[in-house]
Amino acid sequence: MATNQLYVGNLSYQTTEDELREAFSAYGNVLSVRIIGGRGFGFVEMESTEAAESAKDGLNETELGGRTIRVDEARPPRKREIRGPRY
Repeated sequence: MATNQLYVGNLSYQTTEDELREAFSAYGNVLSVRIIGGRGFGFVEMESTEAAESAKDGLNETELGGRTIRVDEARPPRKREIRGPRY
């Protein structure tokens, strides 16, 4: 794994950032947690790539908040195309 950033998908809309932090902290130090509101996914930043790999292996396809979550390496954000004004 080349990064310590993880994507977490299929989250219950009731899952909190604290619950996500608690689940991932069993695999190492969690630097940040961000849930994208109303979208059912979020991102967790672990302290090291080793901790991220361990969390991915340990939590992928496990249950959290009544849903089977998907944990994978986060991809870098896509560049957005800047468009001119619409007339």
